[in-house]
Amino acid sequence: MIRLTHQVNQALHLMREGNFYEIGQRLSRQFRHEWISYGLQRDLSIPITPPKARIPIAIREMRQSDIPHLFPKDRSKLAREERLELAAREAHLLKDIPTCFVAIDLRHDIPCFIQWLMGPEQNDEIQRFFKGRFPSLQRDEALLENAYTPSSYRGNGIMPAAMAMIADRAVEMGCRYVNTFVDCKNTASLKGCSKAGFTPYITRHDTSMLFNLLKRRRFVKT
Repeated sequence: MIRLTHQVNQALHLMREGNFYEIGQRLSRQFRHEWISYGLQRDLSIPITPPKARIPIAIREMRQSDIPHLFPKDRSKLAREERLELAAREAHLLKDIPTCFVAIDLRHDIPCFIQWLMGPEQNDEIQRFFKGRFPSLQRDEALLENAYTPSSYRGNGIMPAAMAMIADRAVEMGCRYVNTFVDCKNTASLKGCSKAGFTPYITRHDTSMLFNLLKRRRFVKT
């Protein structure tokens, strides 16, 4: 009901703006919408040359003192998409699914990137929280997800450098492979993952129909 109310409010806003083309596009997506995400994997037994960020960074587990830097209370000046990105990461943080890592800007000793590295022992929590968006992890697999870079730090090549360093921590968890998923249209993230040593291994096909009343998801090995 909340989702439907939100969609109605968006439609009314678009009507007031006279944006009837966008209304038509959104309605067509509600009847049937398909999207593809690429599952990417890094084999930690294969050495890579890790990319370098344009600023000095280091990786560590998140501390309580990092939270105000990454999740500001006042978000009124942020764009809607930015607020949604933060809300998704904040929900993950509140679920306390380990392990949350941050990249630290060594010049100022403040966090400039966040991402979770999760192992097979978190399979049940992962499936509940992400609602089946990822295949269950095998004993030698880890999942690297929910990356976020504050807008003031974007353009510094932090994501691929931080991802490569965080993925290396999976060895300590007894894992050989690290998986992550990226929307097929997110070219920037796909390039960043490639620099961090990730290559395609699976695709996720999602279909929603009749205003999300019917949903289908399937995974296809590449």
